[in-house]
Amino acid sequence: MHVPRAPGFAQMLKDGAKHYSGLDEAVYRNIDACKELAKTTRSAFGPLGQNKMVINHLEKLFVTNDAATILRELDVQHPAAKMVVMASHQQEQEVGDGTNFVLVFAGALLEHAEMLLRMGLSVTEVTEGYEIACKKALDILPDLVCGEQKNLRDKEGVTKVIKTAVMSKQYGNEDFLAKLIAEACISVLSKKVTFNVDNVRVSKILGAGVHVSSVIQGMVFKRQVEGEITKADKCKIAVYSCPLDVLQTETKGTVKITSAEELMQFSKGEETQMEEQIKGIADSGCTVVVAGGKVGELAQHYCNKYKLMVIRLMSKWDLRRLCRSIEATPLPRVTPPTADEAGFCDHVYVDEIGETPVIVFKQDKEESAISTIVIRGATDNIIDDIERAVDDGVNTFKALTKDSRLVPGAGATEVELAKQLTTYAESTPGLEQYAIEKFAESLEAIPRALAENAGAKATEVLSKLKAAHQEGKKTFGIHLEDPSIGGLDAVKNDLLDLYINKYWALKYATAAACTVLKVDQIIMAKPAGGPKAKENRDWDED
Repeated sequence: MHVPRAPGFAQMLKDGAKHYSGLDEAVYRNIDACKELAKTTRSAFGPLGQNKMVINHLEKLFVTNDAATILRELDVQHPAAKMVVMASHQQEQEVGDGTNFVLVFAGALLEHAEMLLRMGLSVTEVTEGYEIACKKALDILPDLVCGEQKNLRDKEGVTKVIKTAVMSKQYGNEDFLAKLIAEACISVLSKKVTFNVDNVRVSKILGAGVHVSSVIQGMVFKRQVEGEITKADKCKIAVYSCPLDVLQTETKGTVKITSAEELMQFSKGEETQMEEQIKGIADSGCTVVVAGGKVGELAQHYCNKYKLMVIRLMSKWDLRRLCRSIEATPLPRVTPPTADEAGFCDHVYVDEIGETPVIVFKQDKEESAISTIVIRGATDNIIDDIERAVDDGVNTFKALTKDSRLVPGAGATEVELAKQLTTYAESTPGLEQYAIEKFAESLEAIPRALAENAGAKATEVLSKLKAAHQEGKKTFGIHLEDPSIGGLDAVKNDLLDLYINKYWALKYATAAACTVLKVDQIIMAKPAGGPKAKENRDWDED
């Protein structure tokens, strides 16, 4: 007789499949995984957060406290923790900052949910309570708005907003970097107030220190020119997306040469053709040629003869950006450009920054289509980290163009929300009020993490903050230099966060926490043997 295997769900699955269900096996396990994840990034939260040293699967070293980078390189496998990571990625795409907020807050929500579940509440009551609390928090949030940065060309005002975002990555350099970023962003802001993150480039050059970094209206490439000419002013530019070389024919052909004269004529023919092409470019008034492929020796010779500056760019991204910057059209084959197709630039020259040779395309006018921030630093890791800070700053500016409202930073918004939600919970009937209370408590995890990372006694700092908020000081936040004093007025000290940042962070964190809680069974089929399945990416899309 055939005896069935283990009773229950397992008998339906293949050998080697795993199945967990119920509170103990599924829910608590998932909560633990997410709590561990939040604990990892929590110590990196805020300006005084610690750095993490992450070595990814390609053995590249990252030293950073940017949660988005840490998560991207860690490659988290646990399915529940992955949900929280996805929420954090979504925040990165939506606002470009606040990724760590999502992680810390979702971790705190799940930690408190565990207490409620152990007390005997059902999962549904907890998730419903959280959703009610989130909705209420988003209703309260507009009342906490402390100002707007409507004029996006006002450098001082924009610098204040960007400063807070940069501060969390580069504490100590935030004033200098925020100024640079504001300058770069405002210069590429078009008349229609559309802003593309892509238009602010970063060029990283080793050497010197952070404070030698600068902004250049135009583009900077780390390479040498291909010929003898190294400088051109008020120049027309021809851009080609193909190599600058003798064109090979697509079909194979055989040439039968019977005498020395024929051989001379054949090679001369090639040379004349090349010379005509280069002469045509020079006659059209262009003094700079940019090629998207290799530059042949013959072409090089004629470019020197006709005093053309030749630059070779390997990346098609750079070619595209350069075309946007100088308003040129990239040509697919070597023909003299028409007046519309040629680009224009005030100065193109070769320079040396540190010991790195660079080619600079610089425009004189205040506004340009693309600006480049040249970052200097002592080591690659430092430069990479500054680049991430610049990235956050530029994304903050983009978020400002969507929604210019601001809320107080330094944990003030979270403490005020927690205070108002606790009051709201007391007036709510039913078991959901416990969940709303815990939601308010979870919000306090943010200022708590800030205080802990600053090396203060978190409970003491929080109680002083709460007391200040009870007295009606809505904008009171943590004083990082001396956390033991009651706090400081975040608005007066220019510690401002974006409204849109808090709005999405609360939404994503709550959604992620509720999704994790609603899972009551984990069923893992037996992994397939053989080689790993290919990643389904569309490699054609560049």
